Amino acid sequence: MDPQSWWRLWREMARLRPDLVQAWGPAANAWGLAAAKTCGVSRFVCRQGAAPARTVLGHAVDRWIARRSDAVVVPGPAARDAQIACGLPAGKIHVIPDGVAPRAAVGTRADWLARLGLGERSLLIGLFGPLREAQRVKDAIWAADLLKVIRDDVHLLVFGDGPHRERLLRFRGQVHIRDKVHFLGQRSDALDVLPHLDVFWSASASGESSGGILAAMASGLPVVATDVPPTRELVVPGETGYLVRVGDRAGLARWTQQLLESPDLARRLGEAGRRRALGEFSAEKMARRYAALYDELLM
Repeated sequence: MDPQSWWRLWREMARLRPDLVQAWGPAANAWGLAAAKTCGVSRFVCRQGAAPARTVLGHAVDRWIARRSDAVVVPGPAARDAQIACGLPAGKIHVIPDGVAPRAAVGTRADWLARLGLGERSLLIGLFGPLREAQRVKDAIWAADLLKVIRDDVHLLVFGDGPHRERLLRFRGQVHIRDKVHFLGQRSDALDVLPHLDVFWSASASGESSGGILAAMASGLPVVATDVPPTRELVVPGETGYLVRVGDRAGLARWTQQLLESPDLARRLGEAGRRRALGEFSAEKMARRYAALYDELLM
């Protein structure tokens, strides 16, 4: 609880007097709803993620917010079904997939390798946080260790932060793979490095990494990820990447090794992923869907 933050938000809403407020994410949903209602905002839209809250309290808060919102936006059918199963009212739920826009590459691969202190022949795998239990970053470290047995040129770059950071750093030391797994923290330039990676990973058990997967696909990267419903809506196995069971570290390493050994295959899957991301999940399509929802609510 931070009354000062609530006061600043309330004061800004009171100044703007918006007809509709859109909030994105759990904290924004709670703060935004509280400020919007006390300011007399007529319409409130909250956005729930690909995975429902993990605790009883989280479920209760989500239901409380949903009942007081005019619409609840989720990124896909799997998220819609999960929210309904958690007790959210189906009539308020609207599916609007996340959108991405094409991004120009920033810098060169050589620049990034030098910045990371890696050799020019290094191969790079990316993984986005947050660093908590559901992301199963430990599985990714195990998979990187398996790859290290096969080849000595692969590096796993872990972007993001979270409550399990120290635990994961200790585990990395225990399996003696400090030289191959790099925790880069919360970086504003994380998306800039995507076009210079070779493969993108998601070991998540919940599908929280769907935004990172979509950004990686838009950057032309083949994706190797866990077979959970939100990810299944993005990655087409054998066409834009590969899916493995949650906890299948050997599968994560095996499919990645195949991509690294076959640059033509990796390039073909990456290009197919780019076309899918920018075609079916474009930022323009997302914006039009939100505009249509806002028009409907404000009529």
